[in-house]
Amino acid sequence: MADYTLEIKDLHVSIEDKEILKGVTLTIKSGEFHAIMGPNGTGKSTLAAAIMGHPKYEVTKGSITLNGEDILEMEVDERARAGVFLGMQYPSEISGVTTSDFLRSSINARREEGDEISLMKFIKEMDGALDELDIDKNMAQRYLNEGFSGGEKKRNEILQLMMIQPGIAILDEIDSGLDIDALKIVADGVNKVREETGLGCLIITHYQRLLNYITPDHVHIIMQGKIVKSGGADLAKRLEKDGYEWIKEELGIEDETVNA
Repeated sequence: MADYTLEIKDLHVSIEDKEILKGVTLTIKSGEFHAIMGPNGTGKSTLAAAIMGHPKYEVTKGSITLNGEDILEMEVDERARAGVFLGMQYPSEISGVTTSDFLRSSINARREEGDEISLMKFIKEMDGALDELDIDKNMAQRYLNEGFSGGEKKRNEILQLMMIQPGIAILDEIDSGLDIDALKIVADGVNKVREETGLGCLIITHYQRLLNYITPDHVHIIMQGKIVKSGGADLAKRLEKDGYEWIKEELGIEDETVNA
C-alpha cells in the first residue's frame, strides 16, 4: 500500500458564521493512530466533517492536504477516491442500494478503469469480512443501513473500512451504542486493517474503553476549538480516571464548550 500523510494546519471552521474550530494543527501518517478526545461540544465531529467536506462547515482559514495535495479543493467523492474514509457516528440509510452493490462500487471507484475487482474475488473478500465482523451474510443484500440496528450500522461502517482499505480513516465515535462484545469485534476489524495495510487513523471518542482494544500512538485533547494537550496512550487513561477538570485547571480554561 502507498504511504499517506494527512496534514492539517491552523484550521479554522465556522457554522453559520459561528467559529467552532479555532486553529487546529495535526499530522497523521500511515500506520499512526491518533485519538481525539474532549468534552461534548468542543469541535471533534466538526473536525471530521471539515476533513470530508461537509457543505455545512465552512473552512475560513488554514489548510488540509493529503500527500501534499489540497483536499479543500476536492469534492467529497474526490476525497474518498483519494484515500480518505469517514466512519460515521450516525450512518445514513440509503434505500434502493444494497450493501453489496455499494461496497463493490466504492472499491471500483478507487481503481483504474479496466482494473475493477472481479465478482468472485469481491464475494470471497466480502464473505471473509462478514465472518470476521460476525455479520449475517443476508445483510449484504439488504439496502444500505435500512432497518439496521445501531450496532449493525457501526459494524457495517467497519465492513466498509475493511473492504475499501483507505489510506487515512476518520472514525467518529464508532464505539457509541456498542455492547462490550460488539466493541471488541469492531476494534478487531480496525486493528486487522491497520496491520494489513498500514492504515493511518483519527479516532474520535469519549471513552477509554475503545482505546483498551485499539491502542493509539497519540492522544489529543480538544477544548474551545483547539488542541490544548497531546500525549501518549496514558493521557487517555488519566482522563478516564480524573476527567477533564485537571486539564482545565492546568491551562486556566473556564468554559470549554463551543456548542458544536
